[in-house]
Amino acid sequence: MSEILSRLPQRIFITGASGCIGHYVVEALVEQTEHELFLLMRNPTKLKVDITQRPGIHVIEGDLHRIEAFAELLSTMDMAILIATCWGGADEIYAINVDANLRIMELLDPDRCRQVIYFSTESILDRRNQPLKEAGEIGTDYIRSKYICHQKLSKLAIAPRITTLFPTLVFGGDETKPYSHISAGLANVAGWAGLIRFFQADGSFHFIHAKDIATIVGYLIEHPPKAGEPREWVLGNPAMTANQAVEAISDYFGKPSYFRIPLSPVLADVLIKVFRLRMAEWDRFCLKYRHFIHQDPVSPATLDLPVYCATLGEVFQSTGIMGKQTA
Repeated sequence: MSEILSRLPQRIFITGASGCIGHYVVEALVEQTEHELFLLMRNPTKLKVDITQRPGIHVIEGDLHRIEAFAELLSTMDMAILIATCWGGADEIYAINVDANLRIMELLDPDRCRQVIYFSTESILDRRNQPLKEAGEIGTDYIRSKYICHQKLSKLAIAPRITTLFPTLVFGGDETKPYSHISAGLANVAGWAGLIRFFQADGSFHFIHAKDIATIVGYLIEHPPKAGEPREWVLGNPAMTANQAVEAISDYFGKPSYFRIPLSPVLADVLIKVFRLRMAEWDRFCLKYRHFIHQDPVSPATLDLPVYCATLGEVFQSTGIMGKQTA
């Protein structure tokens, strides 16, 4: 029965449609599905996806601060995709990232809503995919808000239906979609390629393109996790080291490196002291933690689906930054 229901058009409530990830998710759902979409947006003019190409797309002008106004609508939803997040202003961060998200999930009908896809962040997880206590103690307001919300999810009536996604470093954006925070700086990386090739550092990370995130969301809509299956997914390609990243960037721009100078944490501590640099506790923790990697990261390849960007070279190419390989 659940497989039959997954193929029927669903009523899906979506927040965060105007952001980078939101644009890719909405575009995929508009173009590839017949689901009825309800997009809650404070400023509908920011949405650049053509929602007139098919019926069943509703833009709801509203504010997460006043989510109670949509209580009746939320009770009729079959699914919810909660992408909206706030990055700045302490009071605003907690009001949106904690209070508003939890309230939306409280207003959904647990007897009707088949799944909530909630976006958190990898920054609140350790290398074993468990809550990272430092994130809750010394993280930025944004990171602490995500940590607090995650801690409260299990107390909700709809908790068994929540699928939590933890994106790693997110790339994405083009002329029709806003750039992610990290993609906005890629042009600067290109300018520094000739210098960074001479350095090596101890560290590792995952990354994923927003279009690949949209592919995963689409899969989850059609294949909600069954009882006993994991409901917390770290989104990312296999981990790569900082040195591998430097090598990939150097290779993409045709900047070979004949020697590498190690940048050790000890050297970093010396520079901080010598220049009296002021660092927040979280920044200092990240400097020492260095390896932001996780167990069993999920990409479209994990689900036997095509991957849009599996390498950093493909990320640069998707953003329109040409290197030696693509010139």
